[in-house]
Amino acid sequence: MAQYIQGFVLAVPNANKEAFIKHAREGAEVFKEYGVLKCMECWGDHVPDGEVTSFPMAVKAKPDETVVFSWYVWPSKEACEAGMAKAMEDPRFSPEHNPMPFDGKRMIYGGFIPVVDL
Repeated sequence: MAQYIQGFVLAVPNANKEAFIKHAREGAEVFKEYGVLKCMECWGDHVPDGEVTSFPMAVKAKPDETVVFSWYVWPSKEACEAGMAKAMEDPRFSPEHNPMPFDGKRMIYGGFIPVVDL
């Protein structure tokens, strides 16, 4: 089965952990309606600073923030593109309904084609 993975790395203020979890749960429900197979949101536990590069450096994490690593599994790239387009138009993603409890400008993301799946 050809699947498509979206990956995300972001920094969330520690004080916003519960708000982030609520935001992620509500968002995942919307994405599921639009075809995502799985949403995984992971709160950083051992995310060391690097000397040249690292997750914290990539998202310019501040001392009072935790790095979050997330991935979504879609049936295909086409399903991802269609589902994301619909989700971004969904009013449940409006800042009034489900505000982002983190600085979205520092989030990094991308789409990936699996090459090993064991």
